[in-house]
Amino acid sequence: MSDHMKRLAAPRSWPLKRKVSIFITKQTAGAHSVEDSMAAVTVLRDMIEACDTAREAKRIIGNRELFVNGKAVKNPKAPIGFMDAVSIPKMDLYYRMLITDKGKLTLVPISKDEAAWGIYKILDKTVVKGGKYQLNLAGGRNIVLDKNEYKCGDSLKIEYDGQKVSECYQFAAGNTILIKDGAQSGKVKTVKEVQIIRGSAPNVVVFADGTETIVDNCYVIGADKPALTLPEASE
Repeated sequence: MSDHMKRLAAPRSWPLKRKVSIFITKQTAGAHSVEDSMAAVTVLRDMIEACDTAREAKRIIGNRELFVNGKAVKNPKAPIGFMDAVSIPKMDLYYRMLITDKGKLTLVPISKDEAAWGIYKILDKTVVKGGKYQLNLAGGRNIVLDKNEYKCGDSLKIEYDGQKVSECYQFAAGNTILIKDGAQSGKVKTVKEVQIIRGSAPNVVVFADGTETIVDNCYVIGADKPALTLPEASE
């Protein structure tokens, strides 16, 4: 796999100017896909604009001043992706990486308190040693629990310190969905019903406004309203 990328070949989800220079830093392999994340050095320089050059960004990272999900970033090419909480305490800057209603990655300013937790979709669950249940979450996060009380498709509000589950948002009628993928990527909608499709076709989610998409495209972000700060709507 190549460790560099031309700006013109960068994913369309990256909010970059394409003709400023030829190359852009490519993130290393990690918890996020190439489309859903950007390298830490690029986030610092091009999105937060905390510095002017990649060298300055690497110095900030080398000084352990950049934190993602409560942990200091050590690798300038570390992927920072969807739902990650980005903090620079020295500058009193706190953000969350989300997507706009145009499907572009964006950093949303948040409070210091909100930077202490994230919402993660349950992708799968398995029984592990000792009869406990391991939940495989979006963003490469796993958590082991004593009881089997959550379903795949639900989302958990998790505090980064101690990985404690503080709330669960069920994939159910009336709850708030962020459409993560597909033609409606970035849209926030309310679930009206989930249609179970017989056969191999994916189940369909129907929203209150009459539109629909498949279940896999959906990410629950709250009950009757979003539980986190969202990007401003594009004009």
